[in-house]
Amino acid sequence: MTHWLRFEHDKHIGFGVLEADLITVFAGDMFDDPKPTGHKLALDAVRLLPPTQASKMIALWNNYHALAEKLAQAIPQEPLYFIKASNSYLPHEGLIKRPVGYDGKIVFEGELGIVIGKTCSNADLDQAQASIFGYTCVNDITALELLNRDASFAQWTRAKSCDTFGIFGPVIATDLDPQSLTVRTLLNGRERQSYACSDMIFSPSQIVSILSRELTLFPGDVIACGTSLGVGPMRGGNVVEVIIDGIGSLRNSLEENAS
Repeated sequence: MTHWLRFEHDKHIGFGVLEADLITVFAGDMFDDPKPTGHKLALDAVRLLPPTQASKMIALWNNYHALAEKLAQAIPQEPLYFIKASNSYLPHEGLIKRPVGYDGKIVFEGELGIVIGKTCSNADLDQAQASIFGYTCVNDITALELLNRDASFAQWTRAKSCDTFGIFGPVIATDLDPQSLTVRTLLNGRERQSYACSDMIFSPSQIVSILSRELTLFPGDVIACGTSLGVGPMRGGNVVEVIIDGIGSLRNSLEENAS
């Protein structure tokens, strides 16, 4: 298992492999034969960035049997998805910001994220699996009241693409079996979500294969696999942490309410 990350150090953006609290710095392209530079940096000497410069983040709705059963939702015949815009990307320890003029609920959703490692279009299952570089933690933040503000049009992109609402990281972990993983979400240290990725309706390779029939997937793209039971609202000052053993802990806080 390898943990890849991106960082800023002395006004320079770089990437490398994390082992314990030490980063081995690489050069070139993370997804195409990266080369070690021989330099190492302490983790606490850098500022972490989102671990990939994704051209898009695709996120699934209704992809877990347990949540579909609770909400009395039919099992979908194909992945149901929306896009989170690139302006929403936020790294580990970044501050989640409330949209200007919005005073409604802001909701967390801990998820497993797929990271694409090679260009993928109209892929079969084997090709889709081969295109997966690794996995990351995702927190799919939602301005809940914006979603259905207009009864004639569900505003998924608007509600989920506000600045700082597309959180992922802190690393990309390779050589993981996603079926063995459990997603846990803590709010102020209290567990609110704990669910097995084996409960997915569509597996990661199925997701990538089906989406690639319509959207070309590029190296670095992120696909959030959907969430399960336990989604909930955050208040100003709250700290939310998405934990997936084998990947790590993605921790962020919601800005304090304006006085």
